[in-house]
Amino acid sequence: MVTGTARAAAAIAAKDLRRRIRDRSAILVGVVLPFALAGIFSLTLGGADTAAFEATYAIADEDGGDLPAAFADVLRGLDFVTLSEANDAADAERMAEAGEVDAAFVFPEGFSEGTSAGRGGAIVIVTHPGDDVAGLVAESLAGSFASRIDAVALAVAVALPPDEHDPDATARVVAAAQKALAVSEVVADDAASHQIDATTFFAIGMAVFFLFFTVEFGVRGLLEERTEGTLARLLVSPIPPSAVVLGKALASFAVGLVSTTLLVVASTLLLDATWGEPLGVALLVLAGVGTAVAVTALVTTLATTPAQAGSYASIVAVVGGLLGGTFFPISQAPGLLASLRFLSPQGWLMQGFQTLASGDSTSAVLPALAGTLVIGGVCGAVAWIRASRIVAR
Repeated sequence: MVTGTARAAAAIAAKDLRRRIRDRSAILVGVVLPFALAGIFSLTLGGADTAAFEATYAIADEDGGDLPAAFADVLRGLDFVTLSEANDAADAERMAEAGEVDAAFVFPEGFSEGTSAGRGGAIVIVTHPGDDVAGLVAESLAGSFASRIDAVALAVAVALPPDEHDPDATARVVAAAQKALAVSEVVADDAASHQIDATTFFAIGMAVFFLFFTVEFGVRGLLEERTEGTLARLLVSPIPPSAVVLGKALASFAVGLVSTTLLVVASTLLLDATWGEPLGVALLVLAGVGTAVAVTALVTTLATTPAQAGSYASIVAVVGGLLGGTFFPISQAPGLLASLRFLSPQGWLMQGFQTLASGDSTSAVLPALAGTLVIGGVCGAVAWIRASRIVAR
């Protein structure tokens, strides 16, 4: 009995697949449109997340002390800064106005001595009028350096009371401490290794978004065949009703699996997208296709006509895609919106695929895989019951 049901389901699935292939919309919706949109998005927005900030700064050292040299070492340690030298304040201003540098730092004469003695000092910043961002970064760098100098002076003043016999002792300690400013170091992790590029994001997003359009024809075919009268002829033959429902589901699953796999391969070879570990990608694709079939089947069973079923499935695909972040990284959205994405299977799939694409292992996507399968299991069970009732009518 089981073998007969399986053979009947396979025959029905093969018939639906032949019909679907002849209908070129399957190729258009399943492969051409998502691949084309992923390519367009990546070409249009691909440079937005990879454009590196760079700035050219100059230092005019009229002081000759240790602090300007220490600040120059700080700037040389920043990979986005190109450092030049200015002869004096006038030369620094000329370079900034001419656009030779984005900003210039001027350390006036007596700066190091004044800060060590507690008299204070000022780092003068001359910015190029046409580059506000580089100017703001320059102010931030100078402010951070000045704060470290002030912190050293304050710490020494608190820890070392004034000496009446040696009034210059505090100044000498402060000067010695300021020479040690470069001892502390900030080590930045390369965040780019934990992020995905725009091409990969849009390849994933389009594959997940259009998957729910690709598979919606399955159970909808029950309504079409019931309207056309072919469903009654099927049921007259020695075919169990469960074989009809299973065949429709298998056809949808096959189309979704092929189209998604083609998108993964094509975007990798032609768009240079990075999907991550093949095993993790394969598990997510299988879970995603199965869940897409289950969700669209459930929605389709709520309709009474094929046109209504198509509309319902499209609404769920669009709303789920937007909520799941297939067009923009909704995980970065504030508050409740970032959590709501997990109400849709698209949200779990996007989370899983992005985790793999960022370099994590297959084990890291197990929560996303589980979330997808839970939604698919619940929707699939309800859809099976409702689709069986459609066939039995």
